[in-house]
Amino acid sequence: MTDSMAMEIGKNALILTLQMALPVLIFSLITGLTISILQAVTQIQEFTLTFIPKLLATMLALAIFGPWMLTKLIDFTTSIFVNLPTYIK
Repeated sequence: MTDSMAMEIGKNALILTLQMALPVLIFSLITGLTISILQAVTQIQEFTLTFIPKLLATMLALAIFGPWMLTKLIDFTTSIFVNLPTYIK
């Protein structure tokens, strides 16, 4: 395995990690911002108020994007195993 192959695998793994995290983080961010605006408007300063909606938004994002995430992870893992003989040379 050459240095360029290792760097390519690492780059692809980092990009895949970002792709997996982005939908969940965006759902959580939007929910947090919405709850924060609601708290600012109504002047309710309860710190635990954002926890349950963020948790539900995260679960919703995983339910929506879970099959896509699993497909991407399986494709990446399959490509690693298929190209394993090439990496060993």
